[in-house]
Amino acid sequence: MRMDLDRAAEYEPREIPDEPYDAAVLIPVIEREGEHYLLFTKRADHLGEHPGQMSFPGGGREPEDASIRETALREANEEIALESHEADVIGQLDDIRTITEYAVTPFVARVPDRTYVPDEREVAEIAVLPLSGILDPDNYEYERRDHPYYGDVVIHYFRVDGYTVWGATGRIVVDLLELTTDWRAPERIDRDLA
Repeated sequence: MRMDLDRAAEYEPREIPDEPYDAAVLIPVIEREGEHYLLFTKRADHLGEHPGQMSFPGGGREPEDASIRETALREANEEIALESHEADVIGQLDDIRTITEYAVTPFVARVPDRTYVPDEREVAEIAVLPLSGILDPDNYEYERRDHPYYGDVVIHYFRVDGYTVWGATGRIVVDLLELTTDWRAPERIDRDLA
């Protein structure tokens, strides 16, 4: 299965300017045997925030980063040894808010189909998951939760090849799929909810 990446290239993203912290992630898209795959990292268990969770390479903006896009590329280099010249950044998705007061900017990029090297200080494992598995309705579920600060929220779960993608990364995957494929979440929800 494939995504229509032209839709990501043409998309005008919504930015969130009012959170105290900025972060960025790179959504690495790999083409393998005519199908698209997404590269995820499994966060190291010793990390203070979101240990063991699946995520895209990324992190907080540093003062030396010239732009939020540079943040995504720097973090991908640090976490999986992706050189910035290897990433063909196609487009940008809507910023999302996190419960840790970050505005996270996701960038979609084509990357080479090669072996990536995890930085063991931050990344326990790299997982390259097929789009066909992510789109399989048997691998998706969601639940509503009552969050003490945000109220009624929807949590998305994608369970593929023994990995579970959820939380902020799950919300980013939903935005990516709804933009680049015909897949739709079961119901429309407010993307500002955490």
